Amino acid sequence: MHEKKNIGQVELATISFGQSFQITPVQLAATISSLINGGKRITPHFGVQIEDQEGNAVEVFDYEPTAQILSPDTSETMRTLLEKVVSEGGGNKAYIEGYQIGGKTATSQTLPRSAHRYISSFMCFAPAQDPQVLCLVIINNPTGVYYGGTIAAPVAKEIFLNMLPYLGIEKDPQVAAKEREQREEEAKEQVQQH
Repeated sequence: MHEKKNIGQVELATISFGQSFQITPVQLAATISSLINGGKRITPHFGVQIEDQEGNAVEVFDYEPTAQILSPDTSETMRTLLEKVVSEGGGNKAYIEGYQIGGKTATSQTLPRSAHRYISSFMCFAPAQDPQVLCLVIINNPTGVYYGGTIAAPVAKEIFLNMLPYLGIEKDPQVAAKEREQREEEAKEQVQQH
C-alpha cells in the first residue's frame, strides 16, 4: 500500500477501485475471510493438525480469530451483496443451481499501462450465509478476453462443482425450490408476452 503521506488524488482514485497496491493471494484470502466470517481477522494457515501413521491427531493447531475489523451486521451485509454478484451480477458464470455462492470479480491492469496486460481474478465462497470454503482463481496476463467475471468465474465454478460435494456441502433444497419457482414464473411471463 502507499504510505498515507504519498496518497494524492490519483492514488486515492485508483485505490478506490482496487488498483495501485499489491497484495498476495494469501493476504487477499485472509482479508476476504475476515470480511465474511462475522468480521473477525483470521490468521492464514496451511495446516490444522499433525497425524501419526494411523491417522490419529498428534497435535492440533488452534488459530483463534484476532481483532474485530468490522461489525457482524456489516459482515452479513457483505455476504448478502456478494451472493447477488453470483446470482444476479457479473459473477454469474460461477452460479451453481441449489447453492448460494458469494463472489467478487476483479480485473486489474498491470504496469506499465501501455503494455495492456492484466490480472483477472474471481473470489467466491459457499454457502453464502454460512461460509465454509473460499476459492480464489487468479489468471495472470490472459490473452483475448481478460475480465475476471468472464474467464476466472467459470474456473471457480468447476472447482466448486467438485469441491462442494467432496466436502459434504449439500445443495440447499429451499434454494433449489425457489430457483425452480422463479424459472417457472419467468417462463409464464414469456408465454404471456407472446
